[in-house]
Amino acid sequence: MSTKKKVVVATTPTKSAPTVQRSKAAAVAPKSTILIFDKTNYLLMLVGLALIAFGLVLMSGGQMPDPNTWDESLIYSRRRTVIAPAIILLGLVVEIIAIFKKPMHEVTPAAEVA
Repeated sequence: MSTKKKVVVATTPTKSAPTVQRSKAAAVAPKSTILIFDKTNYLLMLVGLALIAFGLVLMSGGQMPDPNTWDESLIYSRRRTVIAPAIILLGLVVEIIAIFKKPMHEVTPAAEVA
């Protein structure tokens, strides 16, 4: 009988170096997060929200002091029918401007590469 021993060699997979594409992608990745909106955008949003709230406050009220009398001037006053809706619409316009206003720190393609 032959007494040959079997030799088993266990190899572990070696980790390869990152490819050129991976290393470039890591170098181009931004270090800081750039927000979509700027400080001025948020400030304009708050102003628009305050205008809308002020318009709703102007529109509130209109309760009759006496339930037996009807005073048309309390409900159909110029403040409730014209001024308050105009201020609410102005607030909505300010909100739209705040959303569509471009931030001051615009990212350029040259700044991304460097």
